[in-house]
Amino acid sequence: MINNYFYVFLVCVAFTLYSSYTVADDPEIPLSKISQNVGAPTLKFLYCYSCGYRKMYDQYLQLLREKYPFILVEGANYDPPGIFMILVRILGTLKLAGIFFILSGVNIFDYLNQPQPAWWRWCLENRMYACMMLFFLCQIVEGQLISSGAFEISFNNVPIWSKLESGRIPQPAELFQIIESQMQFTDTKLEVNGFPK
Repeated sequence: MINNYFYVFLVCVAFTLYSSYTVADDPEIPLSKISQNVGAPTLKFLYCYSCGYRKMYDQYLQLLREKYPFILVEGANYDPPGIFMILVRILGTLKLAGIFFILSGVNIFDYLNQPQPAWWRWCLENRMYACMMLFFLCQIVEGQLISSGAFEISFNNVPIWSKLESGRIPQPAELFQIIESQMQFTDTKLEVNGFPK
């Protein structure tokens, strides 16, 4: 009976890993020109969600909509390099496997033809505590792997600010000055309230 659950679990883990790799391999489908604001300048923020920079993005979004209502502002999570995302997926899968084996009371060392260590015996005797400890420890490690500290800003796909390089987030006045100087170099004529900008 336990062998059947073990094989079902392995198939689920394999399917999860396979689907995550195939989704990442799909090429990005470009947006159609109809769905884009053609001609409107675009300001894009890439921020570290796990660092709490979403609130900072929301504040900048409100300020920019008041000062520059004609600029399209986008925001998204800054994904760390691929190796860290793969490590997070592997760690998440191992975490779920560990919790499954602890809750089911399966001695995985029997399958490996190894003697059962004392720490595994403790985990099986204290199942709820061991599962909670495993879950929270893995969450801390996953958070550290995902945390990039990024707050990257680009104007019309041209990088204008990088917290990764400068070490800080720009002040609103600094960002407004950068936007003004970038808009002087754009070829498009913008009209605000009937007047060229």
